[in-house]
Amino acid sequence: MKPSSASSHWALAEAALAAFSVAPHALGGLWVRSPPGPVRTLFLELAAEWQLNATAKRIPLHVQESRLLGGIELAQTLATGRLHWESGLLAQSDGGVVILSMAERAQRQTVAHLCSALDTGTLKLAREGLNQSVPAAFGVIALDEGLEGEHPQNALTERLGLRVDLGSLSVHDALSSDVDRANLINAQMRWMSVAVPDSLIEALAATTLALGIDSPRALVLTSRLIKILAALEGRTEAIEVDLERAVVMALAHRATRLPQQPPEEADEEPSEPEPQEAQTEPNEQEPKENKDQPTDAPPLEALIEAAIAYIPPGLLASLRQGHQPRSKSSGGGKSGTQQRHKQRGRPVGTEPGDPRRGGRLNLMATLRAAAPWQTLRRQQATSARQGQLHIKPSDFRTTRFRHQRESTTLFVVDASGSAAMHRMAEAKGAVELLLADCYSRRDSVALIAFRGNKAELLLPPTRSLVRAKKALAALPGGGGTPLAHAVELTTLLSEQILRDGATPTAVFLTDGVANIARDGTPGRQRAKEEAMTAAKQFKALKSRALVIDASPRAQQKARELADALGGQYLAMPQADAKGLRNIVQSAEAIS
Repeated sequence: MKPSSASSHWALAEAALAAFSVAPHALGGLWVRSPPGPVRTLFLELAAEWQLNATAKRIPLHVQESRLLGGIELAQTLATGRLHWESGLLAQSDGGVVILSMAERAQRQTVAHLCSALDTGTLKLAREGLNQSVPAAFGVIALDEGLEGEHPQNALTERLGLRVDLGSLSVHDALSSDVDRANLINAQMRWMSVAVPDSLIEALAATTLALGIDSPRALVLTSRLIKILAALEGRTEAIEVDLERAVVMALAHRATRLPQQPPEEADEEPSEPEPQEAQTEPNEQEPKENKDQPTDAPPLEALIEAAIAYIPPGLLASLRQGHQPRSKSSGGGKSGTQQRHKQRGRPVGTEPGDPRRGGRLNLMATLRAAAPWQTLRRQQATSARQGQLHIKPSDFRTTRFRHQRESTTLFVVDASGSAAMHRMAEAKGAVELLLADCYSRRDSVALIAFRGNKAELLLPPTRSLVRAKKALAALPGGGGTPLAHAVELTTLLSEQILRDGATPTAVFLTDGVANIARDGTPGRQRAKEEAMTAAKQFKALKSRALVIDASPRAQQKARELADALGGQYLAMPQADAKGLRNIVQSAEAIS
């Protein structure tokens, strides 16, 4: 099963959607990687048309927890004096589907509630005077806008049995569907009774191992998918084609390694040759045996070849280079750390508090907190106040905000003679690309250069891309390497950035060879010791640091500097400046 055209990709996406429509909760969900546009709209319209049980509920990006899980129905509670509960989106979706918008940026608490419901089919509610479990068995359509480097959280994608990528398709590739709704209903009724031969299960397990997929959920979800695909074709027993299609839909995107090439047949010859007649008879009978067993699993090589053909291009390139996929989702670039704030930022819930101490009063949450107590308080109140709303200071709820701190990237460039000989032109080009990325994210940049007998701040923290490029273009080269002074200046600037409420990240471009001491006198041993001492002082700040080895061959001194800084070491690749930029971005995102 090889991808031959865009229309075949659309057909595969339709097949995945049909399988999901048959048993949404059994398959967990469908990860749809596609930017907003007509193709995704058409796909979602098809999903709504094939939905068998209930209308899908959409979960917005910044959904409030009370809307997601449910809470007190305030109007009825205040009107009747008794507690009335309003169910949330997840409970309302029991037996149906929820659509998670911008899944790659979903809040952690939203993902946690979704994962809990996908695991158990229920929601445990213990909030606002309620303590009970409610049914919430649903499937998830996670809409991922497909930005480079951004993915939904692994905790969620591990529970989604299917993935489709519509990013490369146009509306002209979307052929008219031949899926019959009646066939979906019939498959829904009989898929659980479909038999899967042991040989197919064994081949499935071998494929997951070969692709480095160690999650048991992947095996369980794919085995269910095999049965559903067979039921859609009207079969009572799964066959090879069902297994191959399931591997493509459910396993290809989960690969963490490419299987090793099998040894050549010549290396496996027996040490003692057998008589020619004894070898001939079994070989002549083998094709007959295979023909008599149509339910045998396809060769492992064929399954792996099918999976590799549908591995996402970016992931495939990374695996071929021997890189492991990232263990967590991350954006295209780094972002500042988050901190709580009383008045600004993104609302992330409420908490008991006094608005007179700087918090922002959340009126609806305050009324919900007071509602269960109204009957008791009216009984205790005087006759003149029995018809009034009774609110006490203990009912006050303030909004919690989480504020994204600004980020500042400090480029610390070694412009000494030793580094000038080692492709400083490529290093400058990479820094310019990184500066442009920082500008597009509205982050600040600063530039420190060290050469001769001192380090100097050529560019204070700024968002001006023009100023940054001018400072980089005027970067001189040659002279000694005052590494200790450079690290010390970086530490001082990082402390200032932290005091201003931003998050600093230092990117050192150096070979780590120091030969100028702090007082400007030459001497390698003393210069190295002072550089290591200054690096340990920087490490105490617990700020992020990257050391990019700008020499043609990896230098142990650069590794030692990275360890002393508490940062990450990156060797200068043989690729161009864009390749270096991509490596730095990946390292910053993982940090």
